Amino acid sequence: MAKLLLLHAPHVLPKFSSGSWSLVSALALYRRPLLVNPQFSHIGHRIRSPYNRRFSARAFDDSPVSSTEMEKEQQEQPRDGVSRERNEDYPTGEMEYENRNAWESLVVKLKMLIAFPWQRVRKGSVLTMTLRGQISDQLKSRFSSGLSLPQISENFEKAAYDPRIAGVYLHIEPLSCGWGKVEEIRRHILDFKKSGKFIVGYIDICGLKEYYIGCACNELYAPPSAYSFLYGLTVQASFLGGAFEKVGIEPQVERIGKYKSAGDQLSRKNISKENYEMLSVLLDNIYANWLDGVSVSTGKKQEDVESFINQGVYEIEKLKEEGLIKDIRYDDEVILMLKERLGVKKDKKLPTVDYKKYSGVRKWTLGLTGGRDQIAIIRAGGSISRVKGPLSTPGSAIIAEQLIEKIRSVRESKKYKAAIIRIDSPGGDALASDLMWREIKLLAETKPVIASMSDVAASGGYYMAMAANTIVAENLTLTGSIGVVTARFTLAKLYEKIGFNKETISRGKYAELLGAEERPLKPEEAELFGKSAQHAYQLFRNKAALSRSMPVEKMEEVAQGRVWTGKDAHSRGLVDALGGLSRAIAIAKQKANIPLDKKVTLVEISRPSTSLPDILSGIGSSVIGVDRTLKGLLDELTITEGVQARMDGIMFQQLGRDSLATPIIDLLKDYLSSLR
Repeated sequence: MAKLLLLHAPHVLPKFSSGSWSLVSALALYRRPLLVNPQFSHIGHRIRSPYNRRFSARAFDDSPVSSTEMEKEQQEQPRDGVSRERNEDYPTGEMEYENRNAWESLVVKLKMLIAFPWQRVRKGSVLTMTLRGQISDQLKSRFSSGLSLPQISENFEKAAYDPRIAGVYLHIEPLSCGWGKVEEIRRHILDFKKSGKFIVGYIDICGLKEYYIGCACNELYAPPSAYSFLYGLTVQASFLGGAFEKVGIEPQVERIGKYKSAGDQLSRKNISKENYEMLSVLLDNIYANWLDGVSVSTGKKQEDVESFINQGVYEIEKLKEEGLIKDIRYDDEVILMLKERLGVKKDKKLPTVDYKKYSGVRKWTLGLTGGRDQIAIIRAGGSISRVKGPLSTPGSAIIAEQLIEKIRSVRESKKYKAAIIRIDSPGGDALASDLMWREIKLLAETKPVIASMSDVAASGGYYMAMAANTIVAENLTLTGSIGVVTARFTLAKLYEKIGFNKETISRGKYAELLGAEERPLKPEEAELFGKSAQHAYQLFRNKAALSRSMPVEKMEEVAQGRVWTGKDAHSRGLVDALGGLSRAIAIAKQKANIPLDKKVTLVEISRPSTSLPDILSGIGSSVIGVDRTLKGLLDELTITEGVQARMDGIMFQQLGRDSLATPIIDLLKDYLSSLR
C-alpha cells in the first residue's frame, strides 16, 4: 500500500457515486485526472400507448437550461409523473398455475419420450438445489460455475409443471447476493407452491437472508449444530480522513448533493448527519420488509418476530419452540423422511435430479414454450466500462460496445414486439453509460422498453434505466444516487515527511489543476474546481428530470446523491412499478398490445458465449491467484482514463456474521462487492 502512495501521485477525481469508498479504491484513484463531464457512477388493465414517454432533445444538449425553457419543455411533455406514481394500473405479472388437460399431458409425455438421454428425469424425482454465495443475474453456460438467477427461476417454473418432479429439496447456505435477488427467489418459491408440490428447505447457517428464503418453503429443517445469526442488521460506513491526516494526505472534496457520502469518506473522520439519515432509512426499509415477509410466512405478528430477534437467540432449539422451523433433523434424516413421503424403500436411493442437470432440461419438453410474439431480454450486469478489459470475464461486466451492438440488433429487428433491459449494476464509466442510454432511448422510440432492476441499478445503472418507457424495481433494489463528488488530493505534507520534492512547469492558467498535487489549489483554481462539479451535477440531474418527465425542482428533492430502495424510489417517481422480471414481462405485453393471457416467447439476447476463447478465459479467471487478481485490478483502475460513475458498495451485514473481519478486509470486500 505504501508503495502505491509513493509511486502514484493523486490527481483530481470527479465521481458520481454513493455508499462506501474503500482503501483500495482510494489508492487506485491517485492517477486519475480531473474531468468535468457528468458521471453516473393479469386481467382487465387499462392499456396506454406503448410509446407513452417522449424525450426532449435538450437531454442531449450540454448548454445551460433556463427555468423558463425547462418549464416550457415540461409542459410540452405528458405530465404523467403523478399518474405513474399514484394511478398507473400495471399488471402484476403474478403466476397463475394452470392444470393441464388430458391432451396437453399426452403431448408432454410424448416429448419426454423423445428427449435426449441427458434431459431425461426419473418419475417421482426430487429436484435438489443448493443456494450459496454469489448469485449472478446473467445466464451461464454449461461450462460455467456458480449460480444463475435466470436458471434458478426457470428450474422452479419447469419443476412446477414437470410431471416427473414430485417436489423440491432446497439447501440454503450463506448468501452474498443482494436483497433484490433474495426477493426474486422467494417469489419463485411461493409461485412453485401453487402447483401443490412440496418444497422442503434445509438450513445449517441461519442468517436473515437465508431464513427469509427458507421460511417461504412448506417446511424448514436444520441440524442440531446449526448456527443461528438472527440478531439483526447492521450498515457500515468507513472513513479515511484520519488515516490520510496521519500520512500527510489532504483531500480537497467538492461534494454536490448533500447525501454524497463518497466525499465524506475521503475527508471526514465520522459519519455526517445526512449520510446517517440515508443509511438509517435504507436499513429501516430492509428490516421492515424482512419482518413483514417472515410474519406472513410464519403466521406470527411482526412485533412477536421482532421481539424474538431482540432476545439474541443462538440456540436452534428456540427456533423450533417458536415455530420458526419445522423440526431439528440432520440431512440424512430429512432424506429418509422424503423417502417415506414418496413411498421409496429405506434401502433404496431417493430419486433426485440436481440443479446442473435440470438446467439442461428444455422448456419445450415440458410444453412451456411461448407463442409467436417475441420479447427480447437484454441483460446488463456488473460494472460499466466502454471496452473489454484484461480482467473481464464473460458476463462479469457491462461492456458498452458489446451491449450497444445487442441493443441495435433488437431495434433493427421487426420480430421483437418489446424489449426488457435487465439491470444489475452499481454503475461505472460515465461515457459508456451515456452511450448506452442513447441507444436504449432510440430503441424505446421503436418499441416498448421496460427496465427491470435487480439488486442494484444506481448511478450509471439508473442512468441506463432512465431511457426506458417504464422502470420496474424490487422493493429493496438500491437505486437513484443522482449526485456528484469531485476529489483532489494534496500531498505536500506527505512529500515533506518522506523527503520527496516535485517541481511543475506549466503553460496555461489552469494547467496545474490536473497534476500539481504538491500544493493546495489557488483561489481561482478552487473556483473552477467547484464550478466544474456543479456543472456536472446539473447535467446529470436535468437529464434525469427530462427522462422521468419531472420538473427539475422535484428531481432536485430526490437527487442530491441519495440512494433509495426501490419502494421509496417508486413513491418519489424514480420508479414506475414494484416487482420482478415477471411483472416487467407483463408490462411489456401490455405496452405492446399483447393480451395478458397470451403466451410470448422470451428471447435472451445476452446468452453466454460457448466459444473456446471465452471458455478458456472463464477457466483462467477462476484459477488465478488472489494476489495477481488484486494487483491486476489495481493496475487496471489506475490507468483507466475517463470518469468513473458507480455507486460504491454499501455494506449491509447481519450482526455476528463477520465478527472476525478487520476494517481493512471490510474495506477490500466493500470495494470488490461494488464491482459485482
